[in-house]
Amino acid sequence: MKKVLFFILNTLKICIFVIIGIHFFVIIFVGICSLSFNFINPPTTSLMIYRKVFYNYKIKEVKFVNMKKIPKYIPRMVVSVEDYKFYKHNGIDIEAIQNAIKLNKVVGSNFYGGSTINQQLARTIFLVPKKVFVRKYFEMIIALEMNLLISKDRMLELYLNYVEWGKGIFGVEQASLAYFKKSAKNLTKDQSARLITILSSPIKYTPNNFYNRRILLVRYNFLSSL
Repeated sequence: MKKVLFFILNTLKICIFVIIGIHFFVIIFVGICSLSFNFINPPTTSLMIYRKVFYNYKIKEVKFVNMKKIPKYIPRMVVSVEDYKFYKHNGIDIEAIQNAIKLNKVVGSNFYGGSTINQQLARTIFLVPKKVFVRKYFEMIIALEMNLLISKDRMLELYLNYVEWGKGIFGVEQASLAYFKKSAKNLTKDQSARLITILSSPIKYTPNNFYNRRILLVRYNFLSSL
């Protein structure tokens, strides 16, 4: 009996050390990367690697665009529809998560995630899109840490340049070139609204076929009214 108890306690001790070690590594790694992202752009992201390895997508090179060269209505639309409290919260929005749970019950699917732009950026750069508790947990930790180490404007700039916009398409510049054959700086307000509409489901839909999904049509109508 004593041997069994010793084995259980020893196993628990090892598990605790492993869990602490993982948290320590994630916090240090994300901290170093986040500080560097204030001055340099990520060479790649975990999501790009994930799509390449597991889905065999042909990843197009990110064409980074400075926020000053992006039409002002693009970041305004993104914040309005993806995270309207972006400049007020500390990285996560508990109220948004609670509302997402209620909305998902109404629509009968997990369409809404309640993720802030911080969380979406954390998922894009450091994690993968698998809907599991562990990922969501670390997503929140990373989002809070990034909020402390990166300015809001810089996070929004990184988001616009690295967020997934289609199969192998990342960033507003590549999305604009892929769908409209023009640079993001030349996008009209309607074209911008179409692009931002599909951010919630960029693999299934394009700026030309989202009308088939009622929820996306509502998003588009909302964006068009801004």
